[in-house]
Amino acid sequence: MGTGLEKKGFVEENMFQRMQDRLCFLGNFYAYCVDEFGNQITEWSGDMEEIDPLQKVVSGEQLYNLFERVRESALEEQIIEETGYGNLKAAAIGYKAEGKLKFCWLACCVFPEEDSDREKPMFKGSKRITTEERVCETAGLLRMYAKQAFPLEGSEEKEKLLKKTEYYTEALRLLESGQPFLEAVNRLLELMGRYLQINSTGLVKVLKDERFIDVICEWLEAGSASGYDRVRNLERPEVFSGDKPIVISTDSVMSKEMKSYMKGQNQKALISIPLLLNEKPVMYVYVSEKSRKKIWKPEEIDFIGDMTRIMQIMLIGKQRKESLTASFASLQAILDNVGSCIYVQDVESGRIVFANKQLKSTFELELQNGKLNEMVQKGRPIGLREGYHELQYKEKGRWYDLYYTYITWVDRSRASLYVLHDVTDKKIYQKKMEQQAYTDFLTGLYNRMCCERDLSMQLDKAIAGKMTGGLLYLDLDDFKHINDGLGHQYGDVLLKSISNSLRRIKGICNSCYRMGGDEFVIIIPPESFDRFEEIIQDIQAIFSKPWFLKDADYYCTMSMGIVNYPDDGDNVQDLIKKADIAMYDAKKAGKNRCSRYSQKLSTASYKRLDMEKNMRDATADNYREFEVYYQPIIDVLSGNPVCTGAEALIRWNSSTMGFVPPSEFIPLAEYLGLINPIGNYVLQEACRACRSWNDNGREQFKVNVNLSVVQLLQPDIVEIVEGTLQETGLNPENLTLEVTESLAINDMRRMKEILNRIRQLGVRIALDDFGTGYSSLNHIREIPLDVIKVDQNFVQGLAEDSYSQSFIKMVAELANAIQVNVCVEGIETEKQFKVVNDMKIQLIQGYYFDRPLQLPDFEAKYVMNH
Repeated sequence: MGTGLEKKGFVEENMFQRMQDRLCFLGNFYAYCVDEFGNQITEWSGDMEEIDPLQKVVSGEQLYNLFERVRESALEEQIIEETGYGNLKAAAIGYKAEGKLKFCWLACCVFPEEDSDREKPMFKGSKRITTEERVCETAGLLRMYAKQAFPLEGSEEKEKLLKKTEYYTEALRLLESGQPFLEAVNRLLELMGRYLQINSTGLVKVLKDERFIDVICEWLEAGSASGYDRVRNLERPEVFSGDKPIVISTDSVMSKEMKSYMKGQNQKALISIPLLLNEKPVMYVYVSEKSRKKIWKPEEIDFIGDMTRIMQIMLIGKQRKESLTASFASLQAILDNVGSCIYVQDVESGRIVFANKQLKSTFELELQNGKLNEMVQKGRPIGLREGYHELQYKEKGRWYDLYYTYITWVDRSRASLYVLHDVTDKKIYQKKMEQQAYTDFLTGLYNRMCCERDLSMQLDKAIAGKMTGGLLYLDLDDFKHINDGLGHQYGDVLLKSISNSLRRIKGICNSCYRMGGDEFVIIIPPESFDRFEEIIQDIQAIFSKPWFLKDADYYCTMSMGIVNYPDDGDNVQDLIKKADIAMYDAKKAGKNRCSRYSQKLSTASYKRLDMEKNMRDATADNYREFEVYYQPIIDVLSGNPVCTGAEALIRWNSSTMGFVPPSEFIPLAEYLGLINPIGNYVLQEACRACRSWNDNGREQFKVNVNLSVVQLLQPDIVEIVEGTLQETGLNPENLTLEVTESLAINDMRRMKEILNRIRQLGVRIALDDFGTGYSSLNHIREIPLDVIKVDQNFVQGLAEDSYSQSFIKMVAELANAIQVNVCVEGIETEKQFKVVNDMKIQLIQGYYFDRPLQLPDFEAKYVMNH
């Protein structure tokens, strides 16, 4: 391939390809490089047998679009974008000089399946598995190498640059080699000294008390003597303080203390650069000249900075191998994404040992001037160990909810945890919600709530005036392919374009609704019914043309269900349901067509109606087809694992449809309003069973029952629970009601009131599926609870995934701080059990111990047989 590298005045074409190969191997991904015009100038790095399948999935067009985004953007220098596979992403890594793109690496990156979107298929066959952090680190090294290896046009120092590039190559080889930290640093210091032709280079370590240092590495030019009479417990000078580099040339203006130090060390010039861990200087790299005057050149400072950056990466790699620091990094990653400002303060020293990103961003000035703690302490009542308080910060005109408690930090020291949640915009948000209650925020169309209201009014008008109107239910065909293939942003663009086109059709400009996802409803008012067929044709015409998305034309058709009112129904829900059935009939018939509702629709279109009928019959027949299964909950802290009770799980074995998965019938039960009687049946059966266990020698056995948000919203839910306890005679302390995090998006004040009333009965509350969807520390603060159940998604890769381990450990620590228990769900293997058991988690649930069992089997195994 003619790359054209020689035309750009590059140092050495083959060297560039070799360095790209080396860095892509280090980053564990596949890539090639293009110039500023998009012309390919290097070959792919990686095994072509692995690259060929990738090129079939990630098209050249997608990679070129990423290149154009980087080239045209004034802000983005690298982009990582989703593909049609959950664990495969495309990336563009740019190198810019003087504000213009010079080179861009286009890459394919395969990530661990357990960290990927499980709703998408997984890409198989790649031997290179990477992480986003690793890709970003390697991207920095690619830019660093490009900066040195490829001068701007017109440079005449090729020979000198070649020598410099060789030093960079050797430095990157050391980074790749995995040598012990000090061995690699010694070689890097030698490279720095030889390239700069300087007297000495070295590395000092700050000791624990921060007043003394050790010289742990030093390189000396031949004939030069060390400036230190010893290497241990040296008093820490000013040049090795602070978190910013210090550059001193012979002619630099210095403080009196600095001048005294330079004179005492007989130094003419010096550069000191800190190495940071957790944003704190722990070591300093220094470069020193003693024998001659020295004015540091910008390119020399850049070279020293680049070598120090490599040492920084090495130091971070060393840190990751130390379990304590690795735990801190994992905890930091979690707390940076909880949606609240969080900081931790050492109780003894008063020093802030942790602050998450949101706090640093929100209170940057307060952290700098040391006023953050003063502000927080004003809002904390004196003498209370933990609690909640509303705090007003007048200087910013903001209000915060403050939560505070004592915790044990990762280094086992005693610390105070503070959580600040901004509530200033709460009323503004509520007002916007009221204004937007009838509007879909993405498309600007009216929403489902508005549709039901308007259809009710039009239906009443049609009945009263003996007129006819129409209802059209539209569903986009294969919209998911566009959404997943092009990205959600282009899916949103398509939805907006369709909405704008629908609104331009005469007769329905004010009666178009987005029901959610890719579904739309159009109400044809009686006064526009004379254009009924024309409106349908106009809609079909919209979808007969391609949509211009991502620089190309894409077709997206729709399936339409049609009903007339009041002929096909005289109530809103019935009409929408029938239009939905007709739409699915159109889908079944091959999509991209219309179907009018009639009683002669195929039986398959009535599957949901059949399920509805069978469910109503089953509930009317004293719930005979429903059965409660019980999955044991195991206490593992008492030595040998001991069953302490079970979670009650509903199953439906229909006499006509067979076994129906809960994922299908529970949403339908909620939609039909049958979840309440079914849920009440489960509650009663579970309480009756638990009372039997208690009476047969298992006094401490408890039973967990799931409550949906629909059930919790019943006005008499507290009375139902109380009545069930009285009827069955179960001790309230042996009943735990599990609620999901989805309740956090409902009326929190009302939910909190209901749960508090239930707890007053003596019943325990568990927060189920914690860690999915709406998790935040604020929800734990808001919801009165006794148990946190960690979702099984965090358990699947638990034996190998440090993130999952750190998450569960963090939840356990926070649960301990607020005095609630933790139960981990989904434990299936011995390795998973061992990891959780080592964390001193008390309660475990999963197939490792047992599957959900029918009542007789559960009692035979855990009640009567012990």
